[in-house]
Amino acid sequence: MTSLTHLTPSGSIQMVDVAPKPDTPRLAVAGGEVVMKPETFALLRDGQMKKGDPLTTAQIAGIMAAKRTADLIPLCHPLALTKVDVELTLDEALPGVQITASAQTVGKTGVEMEALTAVSVAALTIYDMTKAAEKTIRIQNIRLLQKRGGKSGDVTLE
Repeated sequence: MTSLTHLTPSGSIQMVDVAPKPDTPRLAVAGGEVVMKPETFALLRDGQMKKGDPLTTAQIAGIMAAKRTADLIPLCHPLALTKVDVELTLDEALPGVQITASAQTVGKTGVEMEALTAVSVAALTIYDMTKAAEKTIRIQNIRLLQKRGGKSGDVTLE
């Protein structure tokens, strides 16, 4: 059985020591969805939301959140991110918004949490800016899609 890296042998919590690990290029890509009624989707698509532009605001919020992940997730290492992208795509089939975020760094630990945080906060921002039009909006399917670098190498999950 694999040991849990955030627990000491006595069972207390620890931040993992990554000092012995080599610096390597790291990439993580995460995705998620915000699902809404067709009427709400039409308002979003047509730029008719009362609070302004949810997509641009969500993109900025996702980028900012990735940069602050260590402040939000207690045992995450603060990372010097070299790049963060947040893409929001209107998807009439949902109906709603597909969110994809990527985070990159050169360092001793991965950027999965940063990509996942970017997606989560972008989705929450869309929810916040569209909830006046609909109370039943769903945030769903937030997941890691890909990671590169580090000891476990490249992994594509979807």
